[in-house]
This record gives sequence, C-alpha cells and structure tokens, in this order.
Amino acid sequence: MKRRDLLAGMSSLAATAAALSPIMVRAQSPAPQPGVDFKSLDKAAPIEAPKGKIEIIEFFWYSCPHCNAFESTLASWVKKLPKDVAFKRVPIAFQDSFVPQQRLFYALEALGLLDKLHTRVFAAIHDEKQKLSKGEEITNWMVKQGIDKAKFLAQFDSFSTATKASRATQLQTAYQVEGVPALGVAGRFYTDGELAKNMDRVLQVVDHLTAEVRRGH
Repeated sequence: MKRRDLLAGMSSLAATAAALSPIMVRAQSPAPQPGVDFKSLDKAAPIEAPKGKIEIIEFFWYSCPHCNAFESTLASWVKKLPKDVAFKRVPIAFQDSFVPQQRLFYALEALGLLDKLHTRVFAAIHDEKQKLSKGEEITNWMVKQGIDKAKFLAQFDSFSTATKASRATQLQTAYQVEGVPALGVAGRFYTDGELAKNMDRVLQVVDHLTAEVRRGH
C-alpha cells in the first residue's frame, strides 16, 4: 500500500483487495533495470544478518490487503531460498496508529508464535473483518487464540518490543519504503509492486539482485 493511498482513505482497502491480488506472470522477462524495476540506495541500510548471509527483508502491514494477498506466494518462495539467504519480515509504521501491529508482530516473535499465528492475523483482519488496530483489540483477540493474557501483555508492552518496533521504523526509513508489500536486499536495493509492476515480478527482481550480490556486484 502506498502512503498516498493510505491518506486517501483507509476504508477502501478491503474493497480493493481482490483486484489487487498478485498477478502471476511466468513468461520470460527482460533483466531487471535499476531505476525501473528497483532502486539502489544512496546510503546502505543497516544489516543484521550473520556474515556470509544475504539479507532479504519483506516490509509489510497486517491491515494491508496487498500484503494479505501476497502472503501465500511469499511463504512458498521463502521455503525455496538458498542457505546463504537470511530472510526476515519487518512491520512498517507510516503513522503512529500502525505501532500496535508492529508490537503484535514482535510479541508473537518473542513468544515463539509467529509460525502459528502470523497468517491467522491476516485472516482475522481480511477474512473475518475483525478490527485489530488497537492494543485492547489485539489483546482480546490473542486471548481468544488461547494465549495467556498476562504473558502476551508482558511482551506486547515490553521495552524489548518497543525497541524492535522503533528499529523497524528506522529500517523502513533507511530503505525509503513508499508502499507495502516491498522487499529490500542486502541493505542496498529496494523494490515493490509499483516499480516491478506486480508482486510476482518483484520476486524475480529480488532473485536477480540476490544473485548479483552473491557474485560480488
């Protein structure tokens, strides 16, 4: 989702979700071009991946229909990544109202519940039409998933979670993220659906950039 789309009206997101699903394009495509299919960062973004690993980041927002539509395709792609790639998800915050969902992601991570509940959060928002924007709404939903309220809040309200959320926003700024879903590669490159024209093409661009980094380019 683009920033300007958000400002134009968040209420229209659900209605456009179906139309904005990833377009599957499998035909051969021309080699990705800088400034067209992706951007090279003027200043390198911070990297947390271990030495020898190529870091790939997905920037996302739970309430974004584009991210929801992309999740299944992304998950399948991630399973096939080479061993020298370190993949991670980073929840964005274009404004303060996004922060509770950032905290939700990092609380799930701390509790070891991402594998179990990450896609359920998307389903709750986009399929079940539940509101999970505020801390109380999120907490009540977590309790319904069988998670102890005190244990969840201990992580949701923790200094560690707040710090990770702040770093996520800083990383979002470093990559100059303009819309989600978007992907960053090796602290050097950025691409999204608007640049690459569709999300399937985005993954092709990222594969190309990963190979370039691997070759030392």
